Amino acid sequence: MTQMLSLHRAPWFWAWMAAFAAFLATWSLSVGGGGGGMALLVAALTFGSFSVLTGLGQMLVITMGPGNTDLSIPATMTLAATLSLKLMGGMTGPVALIVLAGLAAALLIGAAVGVANFTLIRLLRIPPIIATLSASFLYQSLAIWSNRGLRIKPPEVLADFTTGRALLGMPNLAWAALAVSVGFWVLLNRSGFGRRVSAIGQNPRAARLAGVPVARISAMTYVICATMAGLTGFLLACFSGGAALNMGAEFLLMSIAVTVIGGSSIAGGNSNVPGIWAGALFMYLIVSMLNSYGLGAGVRLLLTGVIIIAIVAAASGRKG
Repeated sequence: MTQMLSLHRAPWFWAWMAAFAAFLATWSLSVGGGGGGMALLVAALTFGSFSVLTGLGQMLVITMGPGNTDLSIPATMTLAATLSLKLMGGMTGPVALIVLAGLAAALLIGAAVGVANFTLIRLLRIPPIIATLSASFLYQSLAIWSNRGLRIKPPEVLADFTTGRALLGMPNLAWAALAVSVGFWVLLNRSGFGRRVSAIGQNPRAARLAGVPVARISAMTYVICATMAGLTGFLLACFSGGAALNMGAEFLLMSIAVTVIGGSSIAGGNSNVPGIWAGALFMYLIVSMLNSYGLGAGVRLLLTGVIIIAIVAAASGRKG
């Protein structure tokens, strides 16, 4: 009983309340019969899953403390999606082997990007924001060079999986994102790695004096973040029928917004996996609500940007 009464104190509680309110508001504006609510929920879970996956990686980096942000996520998504689909398009043999090869390629490309990002940060002493933003132009250029205007379709089995629904009528993507989220929760809350990440985010100097391998843990967070971007790019390309050069653009601010909306501290030292889902659903529903009003694309983007900036600024002032 006491736990129920103190539920509102959880950092993710108000994020979920905001997402629920946005769902009701968007549903009330939608036109249709009784199935409208279910259709909206399925859409929110489907598209929100991509924000969840990128948000989990960004959350891990942000937990490391002020200044730690990965701005190469969109370019990493594009590069991983482009190269993995190109690899699968040129392969012959069992479909399962082709799918595994494509997935492995996307994950390895993401991991390589993470290593490159941290190398710039560590060896050249470049601030993370500058390092990852600068490196993103290189990754995007590689994607453009390898793409050359081609749009390779994913294997049919992958397209069917990413667009399909299975257990309880919920999207396959949502179940996949939920499984990854559980893994992140265990990693951050039940492992030595998670405790070290939080310790570094709270006080890096004290963590170093306590024997925490700060450089190694930091490197791992950037590698995991970029790997998550590679996975998201792979799934998004399979969902949308191929890789596009601007496919990851919206996830630059979105990955930060869902992290902060979900209750993770922008000052570092505190992560919140359940809140990532609330933030992702809230942002999708807000955009859907703006669409329901029939606003133009420019106005929608402007209002979405204002909402994201306002929430991040408010969270920074509250938790900084």
